[in-house]
Amino acid sequence: MALVSQAGPAYRVRSEITRSTNGRYGVFGLANNIEASRMKESSVSFSSSSYYSTKKSRILNLDGAGVGIQRGYRAIVAASPPTEDAVIDTEPLTKEDLVKYLASGCKSKEKWRIGTEHEKFGFEFGTLRPMKYEQIAELLNSIAERFDWEKIMELDNIIGLKQGQQSISLEPGGQFELSGAPLETLHQTCAEVNSHLYQVKAVAEEMGIGFLGIGFQPKWGIKDIPVMPKGRYEIMKNYMPKVGTLGLDMMFRTCTVQVNLDFSSEADMIRKFRAGLALQPIATALFANSPFTEGKPNGYLSMRSQIWTDTDNNRAGMLPFVFDDSFGFEQYVDYALDVPMYFVYRKKKYIDCSGMSFRDFLVGKLPCLPGELPTLNDWENHLTTIFPEVRLKRYLEMRGADGGPWRRLCALPAFWVGILYDEVSLQNVLDITADWTAEERQMLRNKVPKTGLKTPFRDGLLRHVAQDVLKLAKDGLERRGYKESGFLNAVDEVVRTGVTPAEKLLEMYDGKWAQSVDPVFEELLY
Repeated sequence: MALVSQAGPAYRVRSEITRSTNGRYGVFGLANNIEASRMKESSVSFSSSSYYSTKKSRILNLDGAGVGIQRGYRAIVAASPPTEDAVIDTEPLTKEDLVKYLASGCKSKEKWRIGTEHEKFGFEFGTLRPMKYEQIAELLNSIAERFDWEKIMELDNIIGLKQGQQSISLEPGGQFELSGAPLETLHQTCAEVNSHLYQVKAVAEEMGIGFLGIGFQPKWGIKDIPVMPKGRYEIMKNYMPKVGTLGLDMMFRTCTVQVNLDFSSEADMIRKFRAGLALQPIATALFANSPFTEGKPNGYLSMRSQIWTDTDNNRAGMLPFVFDDSFGFEQYVDYALDVPMYFVYRKKKYIDCSGMSFRDFLVGKLPCLPGELPTLNDWENHLTTIFPEVRLKRYLEMRGADGGPWRRLCALPAFWVGILYDEVSLQNVLDITADWTAEERQMLRNKVPKTGLKTPFRDGLLRHVAQDVLKLAKDGLERRGYKESGFLNAVDEVVRTGVTPAEKLLEMYDGKWAQSVDPVFEELLY
């Protein structure tokens, strides 16, 4: 889900942001003196050059989070819960500042990294019921003490952990999320996943707790799911039913795996964004793993994906404007400014601003905070409350896959790295998808949650396109030279047979499971 509070690292970086004659942004700079680890809740932070402002700034120490700024430097401080921006500009933020913030993510290819996030459902072995918050708190405290993680608190409640550039956070219904560090290779990514699962299991098994790798809660209703004690989630819980019928299901009953990847320039961002959106339904099909709701088949292969179609269409979807000739950082800012807000964080409290406009905030006319102007932290937090199939921050997030067992947690980043980090494969994908219409892309988005790789597409099935795309991903990984293509073995059979993970679960449900979902807790146990 990656719901709110991107918290970039407290870097001190000098960078030069220039705009060329064609209007495209580029960033030239070198991070030096990286002073702190990433402090974030539900998104991976990359070592991108922090946006700087040459405006005169004054420094305030808010809750001990003071950061020194020199002219030509901009530090962004955020944590979970979000800190208030330690830098208060004497001049208001402008739209150009918001555009430059996104452009500051550009970095040269040798600095590209891989950030993987995955969520999982904790449950009691004896009852299969979801973990209660008290159990989660005990688990977090024990992991912190045994494996040397730093605790993240909201008021008196432990709500996460951080260690170096990794963090553990809680989604609204207690889904347990690892947001991994920005890493160079998929071998490092998979090792990080394995280390995390080892630590969690070492503590959880002593408590009689297991973790399930699936995209949607297979057995329990919303009324059975505990609510985490986080202020932002209370605001979202109240707002969701006003804008869609499935928002609470998204919050409390879904799990995902996603990968966050870098770009070198605005033009590179555009190409990767378009490829990511076009192919996202293929990723949804390959990793479809959520066919059960409250103990029965729900009629979908990816119920998690289906839920996003009626969660809040002001902030989700396939973003057809990304394919417009005029698209760039500025156009994404225009889109984000019009996505209704959820909250502003001030004085350790979440202020309900749901449905209000960030455009009004820019000119001091936000009804929930009249006269107050936003900081870059407010903008950063707002960007994380937008949930399209591919999301732009200072990097791109691929958001279309269901949670699953550990081999597929390594396969998902491998799929996207092979395509988006290899120029030949990326260009081939853009060539394949160049004549796909907006209507065709939306059709795939609508139908794949139900029919997976068997979705009809043009003269064949989506499976046939997926075969070509998987070959491109493998070739791209081979050209990287790190011997990473083996991580795609987990999806090889899916493409070869056209049978998704969800269809295998349904076959077991109708066969050896005798139409009970309870065995899935053992089948997909980490």
